[in-house]
Amino acid sequence: MKIAVYGRSFSKDFSGNVRELFRKLKGYNVNIAVFAPFYRFLKEKAGFDPEVHSTYSGYEDFETGTDFVLSIGGDGTILESISLVRDTGIPIIGINSGKLGFLASIAKEEINEAIDNIMKGNYSLEERSLIQIVSPENLFGNFSYCLNEITIQKKNSKMITIHTYLNGDFLNSYWADGLIISTPTGSTAYSLSTGGPIITPDSGVFIVSPIAPHNLTVRPLVIPDKNEITLEVDFRYSEFLVSMDFYTSSLENSMKIVLKKAPFTIRLVNLNYQNFYSTLRNKLMWGVDKRN
Repeated sequence: MKIAVYGRSFSKDFSGNVRELFRKLKGYNVNIAVFAPFYRFLKEKAGFDPEVHSTYSGYEDFETGTDFVLSIGGDGTILESISLVRDTGIPIIGINSGKLGFLASIAKEEINEAIDNIMKGNYSLEERSLIQIVSPENLFGNFSYCLNEITIQKKNSKMITIHTYLNGDFLNSYWADGLIISTPTGSTAYSLSTGGPIITPDSGVFIVSPIAPHNLTVRPLVIPDKNEITLEVDFRYSEFLVSMDFYTSSLENSMKIVLKKAPFTIRLVNLNYQNFYSTLRNKLMWGVDKRN
């Protein structure tokens, strides 16, 4: 089996867990490739020189036949790792080295059990849809896809106006601080904080959520993800911001942005005792009540 490990820096109290993870993988004779900057961090900062087969710097370096990408960090690390996986269909295993970890669902205390279950095939794959920026091309380099959301946002104190169209039909002009176009995965991220609904991953929809709209009757809207969304940004004063997951770019006023569902999905590994609803209960504290 071949596993590509991707990660960020982590605190000292996680060092022992990382050592145990690599020991566990070697015990199963896994062929391990490590993201080169993360490998340098392990050697120079964490004081750990793991035995690995190779290192890689980008998606073009992935070895043929890679079975999994193992993301060590938090949800942001998984969002970064999709630019490596792209449309290869390689499943992502998320190990949480931080606090919440909604997507990175394997806690440090579960690493041994999780690896045992994965090696025995006791897991399922969950397909997650993405949003593609069709225009302007190459806004964020050669990978214009996001797992959570696209956000249009003001850069100063002035409101912006975003004229929104679905398949060419006019929907609304949003006068607001910004607008979020979210996938079901992103429904538990920025969209949720603006009052958007929680959507199950298999729903096949987008969420259109205004940020601090001037008209209080304008609320989040759920639409089928077969729609192509056109956003015409009207901002007379200066630049505005466009964010795609963890990337951000400044654009000039009066810009047209076209979005649609990506032609491929990202596959996340769920252990057999995990699912979306258990994550809601455990991470968002659904049902937590002193009376229960």
